[in-house]
Amino acid sequence: MPDIPSLLIAAASGRWTPESPACAVTVGNFDGVHLGHAAIVRQVCGAARRLEVPAVAFTFDPHPAALVRPDAAPAPLTTPLRRAALLRSLGVDAVVVQPTNRALVMLPAADFYADILRGRLRASAIVEGSDFRFGANRSGDIHLLETLCSRDGVRLETVPAVMADGLPVSSSRLRGLISTGAIREAALLLTAAYRLTGTVVEGARRGRTIGFPTANLSAIATLLPAAGVYAARVTLPDGSTHPAAVHIGPNISFGETRITVEAHLIGFSGMLYGSTLDVDFLDRLRDTQKFDSIDAVKAQLTVDVARALEIVDSMPDESRISV
Repeated sequence: MPDIPSLLIAAASGRWTPESPACAVTVGNFDGVHLGHAAIVRQVCGAARRLEVPAVAFTFDPHPAALVRPDAAPAPLTTPLRRAALLRSLGVDAVVVQPTNRALVMLPAADFYADILRGRLRASAIVEGSDFRFGANRSGDIHLLETLCSRDGVRLETVPAVMADGLPVSSSRLRGLISTGAIREAALLLTAAYRLTGTVVEGARRGRTIGFPTANLSAIATLLPAAGVYAARVTLPDGSTHPAAVHIGPNISFGETRITVEAHLIGFSGMLYGSTLDVDFLDRLRDTQKFDSIDAVKAQLTVDVARALEIVDSMPDESRISV
């Protein structure tokens, strides 16, 4: 086999180990873990029960497009750990990550099936969407996979696209919604709230001087929602959660152009520098605005905080699906 990295186990129950003799597997990027992915996971879990084998979700890191067309690779919607946690919450016994390198993306489709799906995973059943593609240049399709599975006696099941408002649910559709700030609409297509994870760094400290201190987040690896103010729920490293009003974009009232992510944790006091925070977005409150005075800024922030608290209190806490 070409020099392809060993598999990584992102999350697993005791039902599956790398030495398991068989499994039912679904392969995909699963970015965002949306309703379409959930339908596939339900079916792979059903196939696993029928065959009395573990159910495995097999994914990649990074996205193969990051190697094939790095300038046009889509911004990720989930970190690998978040993706694994969400997939496990849907019922699979294991989430296995294939580190992506040039050798992997150049592997012909038939070799990917033989070396990875049958060789490394020992798949006895495979479940995929009807538009599934695999192998170098995405040359393999569901028809080739059907031929290969039939030859080896592997059960193949296909899942039709999940539709919402007449359109298929997809990661690219979600990127379009999130990048325009349509968080509530995106939430209807997701299995959990859209999340950003970042590390708290020191900012300008303006918020603290006007009574609205913020945690300034950096090292965010996933797609930023459009500039604006959002209602969110923030999870701290100790597992506690706090309602928040989150500003994304430049602080135009202070003449800045740099995009920042600043979360005001409602009712929280304490130092968070260096901490990693999970920010689950629930709804968009407004566009960014330029204010003529500090008093105008404070008045609007008071409204934002009240509205954010109302929204967070009205929505269930999903943060326990967390890494």
